[in-house]
Amino acid sequence: MTSQNNVLKGVFLVALGATTYGMLATFVKMAYSEGYTTAEVTTSQFIYGILGILAINLFQRIKNKNKPAVKASRKNIFNLMLAGTSLGMTSLFYYLAVKYIPVSIGIVLLMQTVWMGVLLEMILEKKLPSKQKVIAVLIVLFGTVLATNIINNDIELDWRGLVWGMLAAASFTTTMFTANSVATEISSAQRSLYMLLGGSIIVFSFAFATQVTAFNMEIFLKWGIVLSLFGTIIPPLLMTAGFPLTGIGLGSIVSALELPVSVMMAYVLLNEKVIFSQWVGIVLIILAIIIMNVNFKSKK
Repeated sequence: MTSQNNVLKGVFLVALGATTYGMLATFVKMAYSEGYTTAEVTTSQFIYGILGILAINLFQRIKNKNKPAVKASRKNIFNLMLAGTSLGMTSLFYYLAVKYIPVSIGIVLLMQTVWMGVLLEMILEKKLPSKQKVIAVLIVLFGTVLATNIINNDIELDWRGLVWGMLAAASFTTTMFTANSVATEISSAQRSLYMLLGGSIIVFSFAFATQVTAFNMEIFLKWGIVLSLFGTIIPPLLMTAGFPLTGIGLGSIVSALELPVSVMMAYVLLNEKVIFSQWVGIVLIILAIIIMNVNFKSKK
């Protein structure tokens, strides 16, 4: 019974984390509508994110009497910061994507991590994917065609948004692989901090190179805290707490909630039009994620 309760708790934590992250792109789009730039949005999010994770690390230090369970070595810190650069690129590419295309399309493009992950796994492990994964990938691709509505000639998608969206998916795929394999022996709060520091190098460099007007400091008062909470603080903490309880398979299925939540938020708050065939495509992508993470082999 206790084991079942732990799984339910994990499902709740992962679902809440995915739901929170699903709201993020809508808030970014709303910040854009008020005239804020991508540089201002990402910079404020990462600065508040780092401060928030620092506070969590400090709280854990005090709780553990100034002795972290496992102290990060220089190698750990370097590897995590290097891995964190893909985290910074994911935020940048994703936010640039939703600048040119609807949020409902941007989240679908981000979900291309499903087949990109299979491809990366095939390259790293040097073996062909299972039939189950191949079927899931084909369903994702077909679902994407429907969800992006590219077969409808009435819809014109800005090619810049499509390119940025695919780049966001590619960097997110890298982030997921590195996040699950780099310095796993240290606490999730420490890992989050060093990955954020690595990501901030990319974000701050982008801001320095592209911000031609004076930096609007009002972003820190209006959107910075919201974006950091929904993007860099709450989702990672909930996910890292929930995944060990659910396991990767169930956790991945539950985290797919991010897709419908993101589309619904865009529909309600941004009045983005989402037609029936797009909803069918979204359901197919979620179905593919379920197929990919369910063990269909019967127990003998």
